[in-house]
Amino acid sequence: MIESSTEVVASVKLRYGMVGGGPGAFIGDVHRKAINLDGMAEIAAGCFSQDPQKTLAVGAALGIPKERLYGSFEEMAEQEAKRPDKIDFLVITTPNTSHFAIAKAFLSRGIPVVCEKPLATELADAEELAALVKKTGLPFMITYNYTGNVTIKHARELIRSGELGKITFVNGEYPQEWLMVEAEKQGSKQAVTRTDPKLAGHSNSVGDLGSHIESMVSYLTGLRITSVCARLDRIFPGRTLDDNATIMLEYDNGAKGVYWTSQIAAGYDNALRVRIFGTKGAIDWNEESSNYLGVAFYGKPKTALSRGRDPFFPHAQGYSRIPSGHPEGYHESLANLYKTFISALIKRKEGKTVSDAEKDWPTVDMGVDGVKFISKCVESSEKGALWVQF
Repeated sequence: MIESSTEVVASVKLRYGMVGGGPGAFIGDVHRKAINLDGMAEIAAGCFSQDPQKTLAVGAALGIPKERLYGSFEEMAEQEAKRPDKIDFLVITTPNTSHFAIAKAFLSRGIPVVCEKPLATELADAEELAALVKKTGLPFMITYNYTGNVTIKHARELIRSGELGKITFVNGEYPQEWLMVEAEKQGSKQAVTRTDPKLAGHSNSVGDLGSHIESMVSYLTGLRITSVCARLDRIFPGRTLDDNATIMLEYDNGAKGVYWTSQIAAGYDNALRVRIFGTKGAIDWNEESSNYLGVAFYGKPKTALSRGRDPFFPHAQGYSRIPSGHPEGYHESLANLYKTFISALIKRKEGKTVSDAEKDWPTVDMGVDGVKFISKCVESSEKGALWVQF
């Protein structure tokens, strides 16, 4: 049996703030729980809702002093930046269209940011944020949380070490069934934020699900997309944004790819799957069985590597939290990203140098790539599913 990683004991505990994540918001609570897993930071401030009373109620439940609960993110950014005990980083868990303005407000005041995907809904805004991060030198993380899985980190080293040979084909899919009903008209806050262009931006299915496939393939392989041909479908009557999409891709090394996303696929819960094929072998990973990694080499039996049981690359093994047979999942993968990010912030606060190897989190540049991917898919579909260049 492979032992789990050593418990992290932080030399200091950081303070963080959150914008979004109020009543009825799923993802805000996920972030708070993921951060709490390692005990390296505690929530100290927030603007959890556009309704000040809801912010006060959530803040009281979280034990945050009233003076650090704010009526707007603008007020929060301005006031927190002035405090001697200001927050060490901000977490953004609001609808897509507000990410840019919030991130810019806090970065401009010297506060590192963690942002839910997508980075922005307009490519120009995403590029402006990337330029601001580069100018300020502030740490920035976008939460493509599935990249925090131990098995994915092992697969990445397997691929980038050349063991699969030259990558020739990529297949990614992300089907769900939850929008087979009009959830957006039945009180589901999550459905409204994904199907309303005023909140989601230019895409639903590709923006919500396809961005995870794009970031995962990029993280695993390092391949750059050179062109896409996309068809974004609005299959459910009355929807403004896509609920199903099929995408063909070409990459800079000559490899090809096909992605499929859907929120109207009966029988599927959250079935993100990525398969990477090379000249020597292939990997197969499924989020719903994320503790296992399928590996196949030409002419040899297929194997299923088990997190916690089988020997992984040391870097990947360092993220394994519990022994084999005890599944790690959604919260743990996000917690792994936070553990790395917060560890770097602590070293930075102590005046220590953070090496490139210690920055294994999804960067602002990955966020820009994600926004560009969504934009190009929308452009291709609007042109009649024609190939468009990146």
